[in-house]
Amino acid sequence: MQEYQKKLPLLFKEIKKVIIGQDEMIQGLLIGLFTEGHVLIEGLPGLAKTLSVSTMAQAVSLNFQRIQFTPDLLPSDIIGTMIFHSGQAEFMTKQGPIFTNILLADEINRAPSKVQSALLEAMEEKQVTIGEKSYALPSPFLVLATQNPIEQEGTFPLPEAQRDRFLFKIKVDYPKEEEEISILQLSLQESNQKEVDSVFSPIDIFNIKNDIKKVHLDKRVQKYIVDLVLATRFPKNYGFPELESLIAIGASPRATVNFPKATKALAYLEGRNFVSIDDVKRLAPSILRHRLILSYEAQAEEITEEKVIHKLLKDLEVQIG
Repeated sequence: MQEYQKKLPLLFKEIKKVIIGQDEMIQGLLIGLFTEGHVLIEGLPGLAKTLSVSTMAQAVSLNFQRIQFTPDLLPSDIIGTMIFHSGQAEFMTKQGPIFTNILLADEINRAPSKVQSALLEAMEEKQVTIGEKSYALPSPFLVLATQNPIEQEGTFPLPEAQRDRFLFKIKVDYPKEEEEISILQLSLQESNQKEVDSVFSPIDIFNIKNDIKKVHLDKRVQKYIVDLVLATRFPKNYGFPELESLIAIGASPRATVNFPKATKALAYLEGRNFVSIDDVKRLAPSILRHRLILSYEAQAEEITEEKVIHKLLKDLEVQIG
């Protein structure tokens, strides 16, 4: 396990050649990579969302494809289609850009729901169906999607079933002042295109995934994860009667399944072989924010998913023993 953990700082260093700041996003992308968990990144234009994904792909020697989502995009533009070959008088399969290791779905919420839904089978089953035949996708396979905030003009909200298939929803904010200065200084250099060296191979990624599975998850932490998820569904039963009318739909069982994978990967990235309660609390907003559906009452009172999650993390008791 330690063999790969010792090389992780080199991976961060290579990515940081190009990306200034955005540490939470980079960490989330790496957790997604090492668990094959899809990641949704939300932020305004110009915050290095696309650049971060392409840089990570270079640093781990994985195949990478980018699709720019637009209102006129068709499902066949993503998964592929059947084309009639006149010379052989038969239909041939033309595979789409989804046949890759890392698929960047850029501005995914600029395409209508029928196109977004074309990703559902791929994200869950790691396969796609073209015509009457199913095709397995390469391993590893993960979708890293970017989106602008829903309030922006010309966007479509993602279907609930698709949102639930993302391991994380990461919110990206503007850089801090010192980071903005570094960005400016980098842009003034004659050649600001840094060469990113490969740190891990696909075989290394496979071995790291197996190492992460060995990270210890104590039963006390498991109980806290389950309590946290169930508190979003039945808040009154867990001492939060004030949230009963604010949460219309709580987190699905996919949240329960994703917590162990993500927290183990976080512990591994930080050089530990065990998961702590703090790991759960740190990742809870990214795992839960896109899975909660708030009531009209909550929207009227301008209560956000972030406020609900913060309340649960602040006051939910950790069971001892």
